Amino acid sequence: MINKFLNAKHWQLFILMFGLPFALQIAVMISMFMNIDSNGNPDQTGMLNMMKLFPIIISFYIGLFFGWFWSVGIGLQKYVPTDIKMKIKKFKAFFFIPLFYILFLLLVIGNAFYGISSGSNGIVGKMLFVIVPIHLFSMFCIFYLLYFVSKTIKTTELKRRVTFSDFAGEFFMIWFFPFGIWIIQPRINKIIAEKNHNTNIV
Repeated sequence: MINKFLNAKHWQLFILMFGLPFALQIAVMISMFMNIDSNGNPDQTGMLNMMKLFPIIISFYIGLFFGWFWSVGIGLQKYVPTDIKMKIKKFKAFFFIPLFYILFLLLVIGNAFYGISSGSNGIVGKMLFVIVPIHLFSMFCIFYLLYFVSKTIKTTELKRRVTFSDFAGEFFMIWFFPFGIWIIQPRINKIIAEKNHNTNIV
């Protein structure tokens, strides 16, 4: 799976990670509007049933997004010079914290939709005091993932220790992923291609 992400073309990732989820969201929104009758009254049951699909769509997007993070952060380590030690254990810890939190949050949101459709209040209000601090820490973890992945890419390219000023551009391109992937992914493809070429020569 790691190699598939590393060798994927930028347009393939864009379609899978943004084009397809966006198209699914548009389809769901259209279906929701179609549940409005001629008098302008929405079919609340039908609309809530369609909204239940949003956590599934988001789960698909998150799975691909975090899969790409993992593939680059871990998969490119074998291309990092051996004398440079990167904090892989910290990356793994900060990787799983927001991932589990987001999956938990999607379960809470799904529970809320089912609770509303069944006439129950759900558990959202009861969980706010837990969600808020975990949410803030998860945001910090995600920024660390951006930092680690962008640093890994630049380290493999320059073959030396780098500072934030060296990979600040990569950091912000990954932050604005829908646009940055068109620049970042071809460079990752180049790193893999060059390594495979050198291996074949040896």
